[in-house]
Amino acid sequence: MTALATENSREQLLSRRYEPSVAAVNELCDTLQATKAGTNVPYVDPMHDVDECRIISLFSNIGTEDESGFITAGDDEAATRLLGVQWKLGLRPEYVMPWNVHPWYVPGEPNGKFTPDQISAGLKPLLKFLALVPRASVIVAHGTEANRLANLLLKTEVPMIWRRGLKTYKVRSLSGRAFAGTPARQEQYLEEMGAVYADAMARTGRAPTFRWTPAVVL
Repeated sequence: MTALATENSREQLLSRRYEPSVAAVNELCDTLQATKAGTNVPYVDPMHDVDECRIISLFSNIGTEDESGFITAGDDEAATRLLGVQWKLGLRPEYVMPWNVHPWYVPGEPNGKFTPDQISAGLKPLLKFLALVPRASVIVAHGTEANRLANLLLKTEVPMIWRRGLKTYKVRSLSGRAFAGTPARQEQYLEEMGAVYADAMARTGRAPTFRWTPAVVL
């Protein structure tokens, strides 16, 4: 029964992927998938909102594509960690939206460490994505690959970037070796991440409900 319920939930979510709140972004995902035959491009969950989005969570999507068919922070532990941080801050889903460094997955094959060319290939999709979320002015880059793509983005001469005053924050990935360590060390990682999201919220006019120590901006 649990497996059936999970499958039903997945199908229900997929059936909503073209709701107005995310239709434009998920149509972009379809377009990107069509450019690379034999790949999948995960969708953005309809709980997010292109008109209200202020903050982008950019994930270094090394590993296996989530079975849901939607962009996630990583494995279940990673998703739980990020959800906990955002819940504590009062960061509602409509004000933040996920995106992957390299949008494409080959079905059944986990992504390995991305090459510089693969990271660079994510730049144009990221620019197209940003054009669809006109109120977003912050990118929180999770992990090495996301940080590298964010740096490439800031080096471009696209007027949209400086017109928005786009800021990039550097944080660690939410799973794998990046989050290894004792429980105390992991709690420190979460506090550092929370400080970044709190600062990002304040910058976009969304007062956090909990205040961590100040974040460092790239």
